[in-house]
Amino acid sequence: MIIVDMETVKLFEIVNKWCPEMLPFLKPNELDSLIVLRDGLGILEQGDAMEIIQYSICEHQNEIYIQ
Repeated sequence: MIIVDMETVKLFEIVNKWCPEMLPFLKPNELDSLIVLRDGLGILEQGDAMEIIQYSICEHQNEIYIQ
């Protein structure tokens, strides 16, 4: 049996850990986005963190265009 240790974190936690220099450039609603990590924040790698940040920013930009 495979046990997956999922963890839900705010985007803020990922940005703060991997690239805090980006914090001033992100909107509060972006930083409050909930992200589900399959294996938890503890083993998240920098490249994966950057992918998550980029995807989240794109999703928020898409929401603006859809409205």
